[in-house]
Amino acid sequence: MSKERPIIGQEEWCSLPELGLAAIKARVDSGAKTSALHAFNIREVKKGGELYVTFDIHPIQKNREITKSCKAKVIGRRTVRSSTGASEKRYVVETELKLGNESWPIELTLTNRDDMGYRMLLGRQAMENRFLVDPAQSFVLQEISDEKAPSYYKKSKSKRRKLRILILATNPELYSHQRLMEAGEQRGHEMRFANVKYCYMNINSSRSVVHYRGGETLEHIDAIIPRFRPSVTFYGCAVARHFQAMGAFCLNDAISIARARDKLRTLQILANKGVNLPTTGFASSPQDTKDLIKMVGGAPLVIKLLEGTQGMGVVLAETNKAAESVINAFKTLNADILVQEFIKEAQGRDIRCFVIDNKVVSSMQRAASEGEFRANLHLGGTASPIKITPQERRMAIKAAKALGLQVAGVDIIRSASGPKVLEVNASPGLEGIEGVSKVDIAGLMIEAIERQLGVV
Repeated sequence: MSKERPIIGQEEWCSLPELGLAAIKARVDSGAKTSALHAFNIREVKKGGELYVTFDIHPIQKNREITKSCKAKVIGRRTVRSSTGASEKRYVVETELKLGNESWPIELTLTNRDDMGYRMLLGRQAMENRFLVDPAQSFVLQEISDEKAPSYYKKSKSKRRKLRILILATNPELYSHQRLMEAGEQRGHEMRFANVKYCYMNINSSRSVVHYRGGETLEHIDAIIPRFRPSVTFYGCAVARHFQAMGAFCLNDAISIARARDKLRTLQILANKGVNLPTTGFASSPQDTKDLIKMVGGAPLVIKLLEGTQGMGVVLAETNKAAESVINAFKTLNADILVQEFIKEAQGRDIRCFVIDNKVVSSMQRAASEGEFRANLHLGGTASPIKITPQERRMAIKAAKALGLQVAGVDIIRSASGPKVLEVNASPGLEGIEGVSKVDIAGLMIEAIERQLGVV
């Protein structure tokens, strides 16, 4: 006589002892074949010729204060298609599952489940005919209240010193700025947003002070994260320099930001360092327009305003005649422009590499919308994960390092003659790349500040 299988509900509390997860709420779904676990900041680690991954997890739903770091052996990669039709290639790990009084090894795919209702999905493959699922019931084996769940994760006594970190920008509502505020607060730091346009400076030889609207003084700041828009670069860099003079660490200092905001200077520095670039021309006199066009290989070609950003001020000239007209029109307005070869074979695609402390922490491919040649997400472009080549990784790191940037978005285009750097962004946005890569970029930026200031 076969043993009668016990009943479990549609949601149950379980544990993954080998990963150090003492309590995690799982959605039991017999309609799903595979099981999945919430994970972010996933990194490969080679050990004894075998592949492991380290990853972070917020084990309690809607609680980002508790973070556990885990390590597991990789047993494969699997393409998983979601209910919306989107497919994703995930790492597959094997670990012990403890459910009720039973425990056994199961396979789990790792993916960011921040937007899902549960940190874990338990599929039928993991159940191995051990239980019967009653969808009308919940927590048959064990019930843990939302108030008690955090107590399963002892808060270790942190040696991390509390820092005062200031985000120096203009719009506090931007996703990037809200994420940085959130990431810093999660790590126990005092975060503050200051509109750079409302800062003003007392410049004297005895004591440097930054005042804020209403007369408040911004003092005893440990670090600043400058993310002001290009239109206030001159004033923003002046304020950043003043904070540096007061002893604050600056994640991307004023000199590096000023370099990166000047497209011509950026290209000259990168060329001097041997970084591969699209052929680019720059001239002042309208009499040189024809030769300038010829210099970059003729039409089609790209014309860029030196102070443009997010794809603005970038024009594709399809013919030499059109190029002449656009170039001369800009010069009539006394606008400084670059003329650059058009990489047709890229088909409106480029790669954004996010660099922090001389390491590419994430990358994504951007594709232009129909009828558009610019791949910027703000212009309707789409983003997708991409695995960059070792050459592209080295190129992105070299470009950021050449400009002195600790944080940079390096845009690379793949051409018939190899990858080329298009430009380097000193204040790269986080929303697109965090959404695509599922990497906690904001948290890694805060960690970069902690390392620089010697905070454990």
